Amino acid sequence: MKTTQILFAGFGGQGVLFAGKFLAYKGLVQDKQVSWLPSYGPEMRGGTANCSVIISDTPVGSPIITNPDMLVAMNLPSLQKFVGSVVPGGHIFVDSTLITAKVDRTDVQVHYIPATQMAKDAGFSTLANMILAGKVLKETDGIRFEGNKETLERFIPAKKANLIDINCKALQAGYDY
Repeated sequence: MKTTQILFAGFGGQGVLFAGKFLAYKGLVQDKQVSWLPSYGPEMRGGTANCSVIISDTPVGSPIITNPDMLVAMNLPSLQKFVGSVVPGGHIFVDSTLITAKVDRTDVQVHYIPATQMAKDAGFSTLANMILAGKVLKETDGIRFEGNKETLERFIPAKKANLIDINCKALQAGYDY
């Protein structure tokens, strides 16, 4: 595995920071070098939010991502802001329930996943972020999909342990899409 740089972006409250943190922990559990850098506006819920995740076999020199290998866009402003920064040959994951615009770049792979609708239909309406994270895991070389429950158990607080299984179901739905 080379170094993989992933940018999750959306509105506060969509779980972009949580999904990024999950992937960072996933890399950590699999003995990778990782960085997780959150960024959010002062409004939090409803404001802009994004996080940079770097997963590598070698030490990470800087947590700053200028040109991500992967972009996960959960709203239109995030897609518009970051679509041009993805490296040629990279991946863009679009929550097509919330974003009807199409990516016009031909030098990247675009994955349109109706994550918000899938989450609603499955009964876990707040977990579109984890559906997208599951799809990212499927498309990421070097990070195994197995062991999601163990990874979630490491950073979800004990008082929210009841949410671990439903997060695993959301990850599986995204992986299978």
